[in-house]
Amino acid sequence: MTGEVLLKAIEQQDFLDQAGEVIQPAVTDVFKAAGPSGQAIKNFLHGTWLGHPLHPVLTDVPIGSWTAAVALDAAEAISGRREFGRGADIAIKVGLAGAVGAAVTGLTDWSATDSRARKMGLAHGLLNVSATLLYTVSLLLRRRQEFRRSGICLSLLGYAVSGFAAYIGGHLVFGEKIGVNHAAQNLPTEFVPVLAEAELQEGEMKGAEVNGTAVLLVRRGGKVYALTNICSHLGGPLSEGTLEGDIVRCPWHGSRFSICDGSVVDGPATFPQPNLEARVQNGQIEVRGVRD
Repeated sequence: MTGEVLLKAIEQQDFLDQAGEVIQPAVTDVFKAAGPSGQAIKNFLHGTWLGHPLHPVLTDVPIGSWTAAVALDAAEAISGRREFGRGADIAIKVGLAGAVGAAVTGLTDWSATDSRARKMGLAHGLLNVSATLLYTVSLLLRRRQEFRRSGICLSLLGYAVSGFAAYIGGHLVFGEKIGVNHAAQNLPTEFVPVLAEAELQEGEMKGAEVNGTAVLLVRRGGKVYALTNICSHLGGPLSEGTLEGDIVRCPWHGSRFSICDGSVVDGPATFPQPNLEARVQNGQIEVRGVRD
């Protein structure tokens, strides 16, 4: 119930929309200004090389480290042994280092979101920044014995704030479907006709449907290629995008996929686009799922 109240409160904050409209283009422009190098860095931060988003991998570092710090602080309070406190301080430092990586990758992923997800993502990020600042001040206070108790209290507050941020992060994945694979996998096991050959001209892309799955057909160099049509990033229709040689660009957030095998060329997509075998038989283009 508390989580639902939190999400509803975030939805009512108009300033998050206004801030998002300013910050999001600024982030995108930074990568664009760096040209090909900026795109390569952006791909790395999205996790295109990893096969799924990099951000959730790095979020485990601060969450795990700060959880360890809570346990070590408690152990020091119970036992009076200073080595537990020193361990808590080290854990906080590790968490702060991890928080930087999580913030950079999260900001990169957030720059390719829209509407409600963008608002929720910004709230998630601001809460994490607040938690990081609390832990930074806590670490500074812990250096002086007379302020150490205050530092521990601040770290507990930071832990609570990071917990709220983590809840919103979970909603972004499971509620808003950010970072999950949107591409359909219900592909035919045998060849099925989807379009008359005459309806697909050289250098043209067209959408079709087979077994309830949207399919993208492309003719290039006299050969027909087929991918699922729903972008794996956030579900954009690839058939409404642009064909750039052997690469199709999604019209929504600019993800680029090879038409030959569906592999990701540029993010924000991290999951490859499922591809299908295509052939021309009796004047019909037929497709089926690729067999292993």
